[in-house]
Amino acid sequence: MSALNELRLLLGVERNTTRASEKWLSGLGGLLGTVAVYALARWLVPQAAGGAMGGLVVASMGASAVLLFAVPQGALSQPWALIGGHLLSAFVGVSCQKLLPGHDLTAALAVGLAVCVMAFARCIHPPGGATALSAVIGGDAVHALGYHYLLVPVLVNVVVILVIAVLFNGLFRWRRYPAHLNHLARAAAVTPPAQRRFDLTQEDFHAAMEQLNAYVDISAEQLTDLLELAKQHAEQDVVHPRGIVAGHCYSNGRLGRLWGVREVLGDTEAAPRTDVIAYRVVAGDGVGQQGVCSREAFRQWARFEVDAQPNGRWTKAGNDAR
Repeated sequence: MSALNELRLLLGVERNTTRASEKWLSGLGGLLGTVAVYALARWLVPQAAGGAMGGLVVASMGASAVLLFAVPQGALSQPWALIGGHLLSAFVGVSCQKLLPGHDLTAALAVGLAVCVMAFARCIHPPGGATALSAVIGGDAVHALGYHYLLVPVLVNVVVILVIAVLFNGLFRWRRYPAHLNHLARAAAVTPPAQRRFDLTQEDFHAAMEQLNAYVDISAEQLTDLLELAKQHAEQDVVHPRGIVAGHCYSNGRLGRLWGVREVLGDTEAAPRTDVIAYRVVAGDGVGQQGVCSREAFRQWARFEVDAQPNGRWTKAGNDAR
């Protein structure tokens, strides 16, 4: 079990954190965004057949639709990432094609430079790499556009899918787009937290991000909102459970690799006395392992009782999972 969990982490398979309805909304949004892009292309060139219309639709818009409608709160999905990522990448791609037409390394150079430019311009948007690539390998029709490629089809496609993303996601308060709208709504609703002896500060957060030295697909506003909500949620229950019940699961409330969930086993040969607890680790640190400890030691380890949810998440006992 521990080996499988480690493999899951290495592969980057995250636990399910959204309801089925959210997944369907993501798919519906992607459909509507793509339909709008194609509808505009057909309106601009009504006589065009499917193949000819392809010149007015950038294939990388499909990847942008995934980001804007499946992860609308992600840093890679925000308007500047979408607009700057596509336009700057398109400029890089066209420039590389003009300077090194037909060279074997032109396509690779376009993608590499596009990534670099997006990183420096703080508008990393993965589909931008495909936009730069299309400017090189798109064929004579795309090459003939030159820098006009930035306006039609790239800018036109970007504006259409951006408008649909704002309108569609805005129908659902938890999906408001751009993400800053969600931040403003949460900030207005936050009640002053209880006085804490130790608390994370904005300076602590920035220092930690610099030490991490890696791009994280979440904005600083979103991450600080998430941390504050988590701290407020933690303050709702800071007392160790009074009773330890066989068959129930308990969490130590820690973060990262230190987090663990233990299930209390019934009477076993290893724990025949009432003051001794036998347990099995069912999630987190040491998953799959079994152990024995005193009832009081287990109570001090346990922060609160938890329930398993169908989506693989663990929530405090009695709390509804979203």
